[in-house]
Amino acid sequence: MNSTLPVPDPPLTTGDIARYCHTTVMQVNRWIKNGNLKAFRNPGGQNRITRQEFRSFLERNGMPVLDEFFREIEKGKRVLVADDDQSVVDAIRYLLMAQSDKYEVRVSHDGYETLIATGDFKPDLLIMDIRMPKIDGLEVCRRLRQNHNYTHGIKILAITGHSEAYDRELVLDNGADEYLLKPFDKKSLLALVQRLIG
Repeated sequence: MNSTLPVPDPPLTTGDIARYCHTTVMQVNRWIKNGNLKAFRNPGGQNRITRQEFRSFLERNGMPVLDEFFREIEKGKRVLVADDDQSVVDAIRYLLMAQSDKYEVRVSHDGYETLIATGDFKPDLLIMDIRMPKIDGLEVCRRLRQNHNYTHGIKILAITGHSEAYDRELVLDNGADEYLLKPFDKKSLLALVQRLIG
């Protein structure tokens, strides 16, 4: 298993491959274990497979290759919104989605889920609350900055309603690119998003 592969977007899960091959996840894991199918582990420890590797696996084993499955759809910039407050997540997602097809948006609700989602979704921008359950945003920033395989080029916009505990300097020192206090207005958020990823 090679954990230093450069990973093209988006990687496949063992479930994706099981559905494609009409088999079980257990069988896919056996292919990985015996070296027939190369995989890497995401920050959460789950196996992920590049589309290129899966295509090679199908060709080597004489299995059908469905071109539409492998065709990439050109989308806008990827944005992951991470906050345990659903109303904040919904507001940011709605605001970004209202910018036509410019942004593809996914969400997560705690620090652990955010690390996994970052490895899978490979966002251009992570908009993240600093005070989150399981792993706080400062620790998420540190881990992402230490793991260049999954996070090369990612921009992090940290948001917080607790400026007394998380001041701007502390947050930026831990790896965030920008800092925004709650409550914020939509113009401020969009201006920062535009500045960070266009």
